[in-house]
Amino acid sequence: MHFNIPTLLTLLRVVLIPFFVLAFYLPFEWAPLVCALIFIVAAITDWFDGWLARRWKQTTRFGAFLDPVADKVMVAIALVLVAGHYHEWWITLPAATMIAREIIISALREWMAEIGKRSSVAVSWIGKVKTTAQMLALFALLWRPDRLVEGIGVAALYVAAVLTFWSMYQYLSAARGDLLER
Repeated sequence: MHFNIPTLLTLLRVVLIPFFVLAFYLPFEWAPLVCALIFIVAAITDWFDGWLARRWKQTTRFGAFLDPVADKVMVAIALVLVAGHYHEWWITLPAATMIAREIIISALREWMAEIGKRSSVAVSWIGKVKTTAQMLALFALLWRPDRLVEGIGVAALYVAAVLTFWSMYQYLSAARGDLLER
């Protein structure tokens, strides 16, 4: 297997996951900032590895597989940590919704690829905006230095939750004919 820079950046994201979780639980005043910074480094590498792979024409099957896995695992873990920290229904509900959407859409994409209809469930701009709002929300809620940043994080979390429903609706609508076919 050939490792290029985009693939190595994706692998870095996977390696960062245990450090991210560890930083979340460290009993130091600076731990939330370190945790949030690790998360934002992972988010930046998620964008950057895809950009480099396309620009340098270094896309690989392994990278195409690992990139969304690394992204979804990091985001799901961040959502679980945030929900656990706040231990409030109004944080847990949007977090659970976002995790459920990722599972549903991943299963839909896999199924559509199996039946040869991969292009009908391509990523839309709403998904990209949802991801941006989600990353902002998680950064703010992991860092949580004061009420203002937490408020911004909660607002961004709800924007991401609304866009989660919207993008899921788009995906399911695009696949509707195939899903309802006998």
